[in-house]
Amino acid sequence: MGFGARLVDAGERLGRLCVGIDPHAGLLREWGLDDDVAGLAEFSRICVDAFAGHVALVKPQVAFFERFGSAGYTVLEDTLAALRASDSLTVADAKRGDIGSTMEGYARAWLSAGSPLEADAVTLTPYLGLGSLDPAIELARAGGKGVFVMAANSNPEAEQFQSQEVGGVTIAQQMVDGCAAYNSGTKVGDVGVVVGATVETPPRLDALGAPVLMPGVGAQGGTLEDASRVAGSAAHLVFPSVSRSVLSAGPNPRELRKRALSLIHR
Repeated sequence: MGFGARLVDAGERLGRLCVGIDPHAGLLREWGLDDDVAGLAEFSRICVDAFAGHVALVKPQVAFFERFGSAGYTVLEDTLAALRASDSLTVADAKRGDIGSTMEGYARAWLSAGSPLEADAVTLTPYLGLGSLDPAIELARAGGKGVFVMAANSNPEAEQFQSQEVGGVTIAQQMVDGCAAYNSGTKVGDVGVVVGATVETPPRLDALGAPVLMPGVGAQGGTLEDASRVAGSAAHLVFPSVSRSVLSAGPNPRELRKRALSLIHR
């Protein structure tokens, strides 16, 4: 099965939820950990213990590992490997976007089987043109991986830009429609999108035919009801994405898992 079908299957078994691993400095301190590589490694180990095999999708935020340089990437590699060994799927929240061979390089880093940073999917930024992402999309589809393309983000700056109309269609809707074209002819495609649960005027998702990653639920003020409103007829493909609202229950892995399971979107 491709990524989209595997994620839908995981959602049916474990519930439709994505939990982020966001080891920022403030949260490390809240958990009683030092803001260093050792603290990063312990934070990540606890998250793997709490979520691996219990939630459908786990999303390490790459920036919080990258800030420690090569040592941070080593922790990320170990974290992704441990998650791959479970029933949970992974999405590397790297938000990569470039052209040509550079885009291919990013794709091979995150989506190639056997890569140290191998994930099941990666987040992509399409504002060099959706077609610039073709190297990543092609590699993903060839290897049973997936991508999530930024379409309608929940931060105010993004919404102000992405809600602008070009030719009578919002930029966000053009991104969703472009991704839908990649998924044409498949039962569940592998080119998903990111659409915030708090977006005031969200794009229509009914024709996308692929998973939707939906941040904004929890600490950002969105609710599961907001997620259902935005999802419309595509609700069965939507995976609400939560981080702070779950991670604030740490560092006890049982409490983290309990908090996550209380938010499962079925």
